[in-house]
Amino acid sequence: MDEKIATLKKWVDESDNIVFFGGAGVSTESGIPDFRSVDGLYNQKYDYPPETILSHTFFMRKTSEFYKFYKDKLLLEGAKPNKAHLKLAELEKAGKLKAVITQNIDGLHQDAGSKEVMELHGSVQRNYCMKCHAFYDFAAIKEKVNEAEDMVPKCDKCGGIIKPDVVLYEEGLDGLTMQKSVQYIQNADVLIIGGTSLAVYPAAGLIDYYRGNKLVLINLQPTPRDKYANLCIAGKIGEVFSQI
Repeated sequence: MDEKIATLKKWVDESDNIVFFGGAGVSTESGIPDFRSVDGLYNQKYDYPPETILSHTFFMRKTSEFYKFYKDKLLLEGAKPNKAHLKLAELEKAGKLKAVITQNIDGLHQDAGSKEVMELHGSVQRNYCMKCHAFYDFAAIKEKVNEAEDMVPKCDKCGGIIKPDVVLYEEGLDGLTMQKSVQYIQNADVLIIGGTSLAVYPAAGLIDYYRGNKLVLINLQPTPRDKYANLCIAGKIGEVFSQI
């Protein structure tokens, strides 16, 4: 076993207060594209840049164009939890992992069985009418987008536009979710960060709240925070987790 992975396994075995903070790289192994890799959404060509499309202003002004992109790139069916999701759920069930903090919006952590999941950027699994706040799940929103001539899903009750419960650019993160995430990180013995470039703020700033000496960074590419880590492992999160 690789020396670094052996160290990670030792820390995990000895701790009952682990927190995991993950990004898009956790879900790419389940076939969900990320935003910033070579093949990610930011390197594909549309009428508008993805960062513009995924903004609050664009959603309000060009809702049909937003949902055209949203349907193609974010309403993805068939994705299954991978080894990373499953291992995290296993660690939580064993009483070792206290929480998963994720930047992802796919709901795969819950599908794997994780209970305490802090979704910093919301979830495609939840959708709400902007007028009457009626709830629509993933299947309902996908059906409505497919059926609508302009791809804009409308509420059955009041006819209002339905908006995904995801945090768009220009929107703030949920205060309670951030507060709980900070508390988990502050109290953690081991903080494992995986599959994220640590480039998106304010989420990436959560690492600053960690007070321990077992900060683990697992990522394919170097991050701006590697020099602060106690352990850096270059690799896919699922492959690493399958060895601990």
